[in-house]
Amino acid sequence: MEGLTLSAAKRSILGKKTRFLRRQGITPTHLFGHNISSSALQCETDKLKRIIAQAGRTRLISLEVEDDKQPRTVFIREIQRDAVSDQLLHVDFYQVKKTEKIKVDIPIVLVGEAPAMKEKDRILTHGVTSLSIECLPDKLPPQIEVDLSPLEEIGQAIYIRDLAISPDITVTTDSNQLVVKIAEARVEEVVEEEVAAEAAPEEAEGEAAPEAVEKPEESS
Repeated sequence: MEGLTLSAAKRSILGKKTRFLRRQGITPTHLFGHNISSSALQCETDKLKRIIAQAGRTRLISLEVEDDKQPRTVFIREIQRDAVSDQLLHVDFYQVKKTEKIKVDIPIVLVGEAPAMKEKDRILTHGVTSLSIECLPDKLPPQIEVDLSPLEEIGQAIYIRDLAISPDITVTTDSNQLVVKIAEARVEEVVEEEVAAEAAPEEAEGEAAPEAVEKPEESS
């Protein structure tokens, strides 16, 4: 997989004054990590947005900081956006060491097609959508792909314990957690039963007993 590279400059503007940077197309960022001094940085907003779209919070980024001899290996730890305009406000980078394991939540991505879903009245029930793992930075996968093709019958399921995970990765999520399961759709049947139950009393009320009609006495 092609590496991601981003340039960053040292930042001297702090606090509320950073709004002037954003107006110039620059986003305030921050670099921190284990046993390193934190640094206030800034990145070009357009380039930063492209990196965020590609890397998310799991792919490693080669961060080239001005005046540094070597790039920093980082991943995005936090992204702050304006709640109304969705404007990018601030990004935190976390520097990793290639010899130290990191703990990350990796998204689960469903791939392929479940043969069982070709039949009517079948639904795919979803469980967990991410996996908590621990591994060395260079072993970090961008996502965990789950193949749906083995699911051929109702009731078949895939659990965390069924996933093919590299031995270099330690999974900390409970292995008994459900990922996906084929189930039978019963919503329509339940609705029909409820409608029938509600209609029954009304029909009973509408079938009132006929009133007795007295015949006039015949004249002799």
